[in-house]
Amino acid sequence: MKTSISRALKTAVKATACAALLASASSAFAQSSVQLYGQVDEWVGAQKFPGGKNAVQVSGGGMSTSYWGLKGAEDLGNGYKAIFTLEGFFRAQNGQYGRFTGDTTFSRNAYVGIESPYGTVTAGRLTTELFVSTILFNPFIDSYVFSPMVYHVYLGLGTFPTYSTDQGVTGDSGWNNAVQYQSPNFNGLSASAMYALGNTTQNGAKKWSGQVLYFHGPFAATAVYQYVNFNNTPGDLGSFDSSGVPGLKAQSVAQVGVSYDLKYVKLFGQYMYTHNDQTLTSWHVNTAQGGVSVPAGPGTVMASYAYSRDGGGFDQTRQTAAIGYDYPLSKRTDVYAAYLYDHISSQSSGNTYGVGLRAKF
Repeated sequence: MKTSISRALKTAVKATACAALLASASSAFAQSSVQLYGQVDEWVGAQKFPGGKNAVQVSGGGMSTSYWGLKGAEDLGNGYKAIFTLEGFFRAQNGQYGRFTGDTTFSRNAYVGIESPYGTVTAGRLTTELFVSTILFNPFIDSYVFSPMVYHVYLGLGTFPTYSTDQGVTGDSGWNNAVQYQSPNFNGLSASAMYALGNTTQNGAKKWSGQVLYFHGPFAATAVYQYVNFNNTPGDLGSFDSSGVPGLKAQSVAQVGVSYDLKYVKLFGQYMYTHNDQTLTSWHVNTAQGGVSVPAGPGTVMASYAYSRDGGGFDQTRQTAAIGYDYPLSKRTDVYAAYLYDHISSQSSGNTYGVGLRAKF
């Protein structure tokens, strides 16, 4: 009798142990996750940059640059998570990776980090805080083809040799060798700070920035500051001789933005001050952008105007305006049509128009 009871107890203990082990394994798998996502954006139309020639084309990234990504998280307990993200751009029109020839595989984001109740710390190649503020407060968001503000911020210094300008921000929309801290959200208010090392033995090529974001009901606002320092060979910052601005030593940028959603129209406004230090001189640029997005049927009409003016330097004025319509076919797919006018003083005007399709996954 005792032997039977002993065997029954042993069997019960083994069954309980196996069940606990399986439950633990199942819980561990549930606490870890990996997600595949991205978008494909193609447009057909024509593009002419200031001072350049017109080109009819099938191209990628009309409203958003095509990319794919992998991200994952593992629950470490007590409110802590280990996270990672790998994101790469690609050109669907020819099947090549990167935004341009020579771009890196994971140029959008490539980082690991820790989330906690006290904020998030990440390290790797990170999207800059200035880029985030730039795209959140203009109606065309992150379009490198139709957003006037993106043109004035990122399509200037050292980017397109088809036109000569000393306006624009250096250092790309992502920084290598970067570390970032993001605070928790306090009733819609959050802050972040980023530092990127030059990874050299010299005290050069360092970059840093700080950002504040606020979202409350229909109102949103941002303030961001960015500083970029150069060594003799900027490396990932590119060569600026093609833009006619050699010997650039440092650049500092301050930008503020606001938006207000009235339901029947959403208003956007931005102001940016850029200060450039060159070997023998310095100059600054004032930039402003105003825009609206208006619901029209199932879609949205977008319009934006950006203006930049030099103080010194090339003494240039740049004016860019765009209008477009975005029509959703589903929650993940939309079609759009847009037109952009771009003029830099003393150069022939640029024009871009086209229609496109964007699919998210």
